[in-house]
Amino acid sequence: MDRISPTRAVTKEEIDTFWRDGVVCLRSILPVDLVASMEAPIEDALSSTATTNLSEMADALESGGIARLVDDSVASSGAPRGQFKAGTDHWLIQEEFKVFALRSPLPEIVASLLQSDEVRFYEDSVLVKEPGTQEKTGFHQDMAYFHLDGDLVCTTWVPLDVVTAEMGAVRFVVGSHLDATKYRPSMFVSELAMPGTEGAEVPDYDKQVGKARIISFDTAPGDLTVHHARTIHAASGNLSRTQRRRAISVRYTGDNTRFKVVPGSPMKEHHSSLVEGELLNDACPLAWP
Repeated sequence: MDRISPTRAVTKEEIDTFWRDGVVCLRSILPVDLVASMEAPIEDALSSTATTNLSEMADALESGGIARLVDDSVASSGAPRGQFKAGTDHWLIQEEFKVFALRSPLPEIVASLLQSDEVRFYEDSVLVKEPGTQEKTGFHQDMAYFHLDGDLVCTTWVPLDVVTAEMGAVRFVVGSHLDATKYRPSMFVSELAMPGTEGAEVPDYDKQVGKARIISFDTAPGDLTVHHARTIHAASGNLSRTQRRRAISVRYTGDNTRFKVVPGSPMKEHHSSLVEGELLNDACPLAWP
């Protein structure tokens, strides 16, 4: 398949925004038909064993004495109980995700934002919050999960639906990518850190009113958000009674990114050829040029 180009170029202002704020929303930059073509692959991914029901994980955490992050307005509304499902590395078993990561406009866009000669593909993720999903995505930092060392690492977030704050639009802590603090990865649907990990606990910025600027973007298919891997972010549940919140997240690295084991974070079997301290190899496929 030939590479698909963005519908427009990334602007200098957008590059500057990414590096200043740690996140940028790129409006109408992906072909809408390309985004729509991933609807069927997402449905296949949701039925795959590679996809986890995070709502069930939250139930298990709650039964273990850890409070689930539930939005009271949903819990008391009488609306049907939704589900939050997610999975990673679908590209290993579904060709559509591999093509999307490597041949879509995403690598070219990332190369522009990172100002990088090369871009490598690290992983993909499917994130679906059905209507009435109560679970919030806790504040976390992607880099805390990645076995990577370098400043040129980012996450792209591609919505397949119109997404508003009510539906769980991602919320970003502006400028948090500039903080060199090493944070622990969390359980994602909980503020609880993963066992065996090292570093500081990610702050709950909702309890630190006025201490940080938090922004989010209403988005539609064709739009794209890109955030630095150190940018702290979170999301609410999907309070809509009728609308799904489907997204594909693809993570990339730029020049001089090296492999670095993060204690306690799950390892990927297909990364077994990567060597501590060395540059990434074809276990992380070259996506650009």
